[in-house]
Amino acid sequence: QVSPGLRTPRLPVWLCSLSGRHGVLFGTDSRLLSDWKCERVFHLYFYSGQQEQTQTARLTIDTHSHHWEEAQREGPCSPGKRRPALEMAIRTKWAGATVSWNGTDPFY
Repeated sequence: QVSPGLRTPRLPVWLCSLSGRHGVLFGTDSRLLSDWKCERVFHLYFYSGQQEQTQTARLTIDTHSHHWEEAQREGPCSPGKRRPALEMAIRTKWAGATVSWNGTDPFY
């Protein structure tokens, strides 16, 4: 028997397997599960438990940003346009969202 708390979580949480590494992506705002208006700008946290990750990464997700607001000086195939796997996973839920790593080095 699965607990109702496991079937319907109280906070948004995703188990991720990114580039062969496992981690947890989660939010602390329960309104993300029930109120689409809260999906404008919000924070998610990622923790993998890997030795090189010394603290939980705090990410700011902006779902109403525009692709033309990104730097235009680099071509689409340049190394600067390479996106971390975690960002791409987030964009499977919120297509086109921008992800700010808030000073944390992105995980590739």
